[in-house]
Amino acid sequence: MSRAVRIGNVSGFYGDRHSAMRDLVATADVDVITGDYLAELTMLILWKSRKKNPETGYAHTFLTQFREVAAECARRGIKVVVNAGGLNPAGMAGRVRELLAELGVDLTVAHVEGDDLMPRLPQLLERGHEFANIDTGIPLRDKDVEPVSANAYLGGWGIASALARGADVVVTGRVTDAALVVGAGAWWHGWSRDDYDALAGAVAAGHIIECGPQATGGNYSQIHEVTDRRYPGSPIAELEHDGSFVITKPTDSGGVVTPGTVTAQLLYEVGAPAYVNPDVVAHFDTCSITQAGENRVRVSGTVGTPPPPTLKVAMNYIGGFRNTMTMALTGLDIEEKAKWAVEELMTILGGQERFDHVDIQLLRYDTPDPVSMEQATAHLRVTVKDRDRAKVDRAFSNAVIELYVAGYAGFYTTTPPSSASEFGVYWPTLIPASEVAHTVVHADGTRELIEHSTETAGLTAAQAPESPAPRDFGTTSRRPLGTIVAARSGDKGGNANVGVWTDTDERWEWLRSHLTEQRFAELVPECRGLTIRRFEFPNLKALNFVVAGFLGDGVASCTRPDAQAKSFGEYLRAVHTDVPDALI
Repeated sequence: MSRAVRIGNVSGFYGDRHSAMRDLVATADVDVITGDYLAELTMLILWKSRKKNPETGYAHTFLTQFREVAAECARRGIKVVVNAGGLNPAGMAGRVRELLAELGVDLTVAHVEGDDLMPRLPQLLERGHEFANIDTGIPLRDKDVEPVSANAYLGGWGIASALARGADVVVTGRVTDAALVVGAGAWWHGWSRDDYDALAGAVAAGHIIECGPQATGGNYSQIHEVTDRRYPGSPIAELEHDGSFVITKPTDSGGVVTPGTVTAQLLYEVGAPAYVNPDVVAHFDTCSITQAGENRVRVSGTVGTPPPPTLKVAMNYIGGFRNTMTMALTGLDIEEKAKWAVEELMTILGGQERFDHVDIQLLRYDTPDPVSMEQATAHLRVTVKDRDRAKVDRAFSNAVIELYVAGYAGFYTTTPPSSASEFGVYWPTLIPASEVAHTVVHADGTRELIEHSTETAGLTAAQAPESPAPRDFGTTSRRPLGTIVAARSGDKGGNANVGVWTDTDERWEWLRSHLTEQRFAELVPECRGLTIRRFEFPNLKALNFVVAGFLGDGVASCTRPDAQAKSFGEYLRAVHTDVPDALI
């Protein structure tokens, strides 16, 4: 048995805080640095980058971050594991080697590839792979589209092998966010493929630290807990041999680490408690979360079971072109003004039927008896989409401008006329793991094929337990749900998830019985007509709701102002419901 490996994460997305890597190395004792650069949208961004320059396709910001710490990492023996390779991990590995040569730093670099299915996609389709959408079941061929990216989510064993063969820097393409920590933990502790509980603990640790300071007080609904409002320090997972771990942060850094901040991140962008990864299924409803000291939270007891025989694949295809214009409406008769504007605009454009899709949103920011111009103003947001760029280009935005002196009183737009932009559609699907060549290219150039798990298990659809009959807690008052409930929300393709939890057994008993799927739809009318799935995490006193299709076809094509549902949880907390007085 070895001591815990200290893994610090310095990036939650492509474009995250530049100084995070430098700050972590300067202020913390870590063995491994990880960085997550690949959100679902990022793969589309990197495809556009590579289309302009075939030698790119990676998250170049990693290079500027690593330049500042490479020498210190070499001096202290800190390993670096990042998925910044994106669509071109070999290209990024080459750039890292060039940087190290320029700096005169002696570090070895390996990379992991095999996730990119695009070169083999025609062959796979000819062989009958349907690539059905995970959420809708629709086969890809029914869409009559050409994917521009198709990347399987790989696990952590390629990373573990690269580190075991002496790599100091491991660059990957599309691996699961948690795989960065799974690979580092498996290498450090010498785990076997069937050490499922330890691997599940590593998945939980990786999931908690993957979004950087979201685990240390960032984007946290219980704002009163965050008394240190400086920029939160990067999260560090001290991962033990048995898969238990402590989440902490550098000394004298901003933010806070509490059971709440850890619970929030554990519920972030998940569905059922059985959290599927290529190496293990981690059952988050078995985790135990306890305070272990100031800014130290211990997570233990995570149970793991064999992974499924399939890998998730993130595909993107170009859905067409879009354009959005926002018109301000002020004062009285807001709804009538909006109706007039839409009728007049569509008459100019030749009718809504000319477009593949038209989305009209009246955003009511106005209040009665306003005391400022802002309080008197609402927004009318009109988005048009079409495969023909000309229809939604300047012809659309110029038509909006034609209303300036011919429409409702007080007309103005929040933006000038704009050109159309290309949008992508996210297509989540599955492929047998046996079809994916998970490959490590070691520092000496040798190639190693990483075998997939030989022990697999099928997954059955999780059945959410029925809400228990509500107990009589006495008198109630209309209060915001957030009076006694915390929340964290996010996106998975076109689905939005909202995790909610509370802090006492009595509050949990009430929350569990009160917040049913039906009640959720009543509190959030925008969800009516959509499929709502509800999951229980009794160990966390938490519920998780997944709203299918709330974000349309994913962030790249979504027309909502908040295309990633980051604010959904705070919206839900603000909604009033009947809260028992005894629980306040």
